[in-house]
Amino acid sequence: MRALIQRVSTAQVAVDGAVIGRCGTGLLILVCAMQGDTAAEAEKLAAKIARLRVFKDDEGRMNRSITDIGGSALVVSQFTLAADTRRGNRPGFSAAAAPEDGARLYLDFADRLRGHGIAVETGRFGADMAVSLTNDGPVTIWLDTSS
Repeated sequence: MRALIQRVSTAQVAVDGAVIGRCGTGLLILVCAMQGDTAAEAEKLAAKIARLRVFKDDEGRMNRSITDIGGSALVVSQFTLAADTRRGNRPGFSAAAAPEDGARLYLDFADRLRGHGIAVETGRFGADMAVSLTNDGPVTIWLDTSS
């Protein structure tokens, strides 16, 4: 699985103009299931993110995790993280999981993140979503369970 995480002070996702998910201080997590991914990758990614120390401590260093600060997460499916841009000018997405597998793993990932004690809201898999955020830092980190 792949994820792009952004440390945020606020984030929200809307579908057809209606906000369906939001978070305050915490993480916006754009996530993509890849072909061959299983529940093991969903758990590996959730555990890594739950422990990732990207929030400031009292001395201003990134030394606290989302669980340490009691932060929340907004998880949004983003199959374009599977983009292959090595040839031509149009990205290919054949490395992404099939939609039914992607949806299942996306929801499984969100549930596993909740299992680490994190308040999680989500977007809607496959929908045309409008995501807005205030990136704090900015801090943006790429994670991939295959590497």
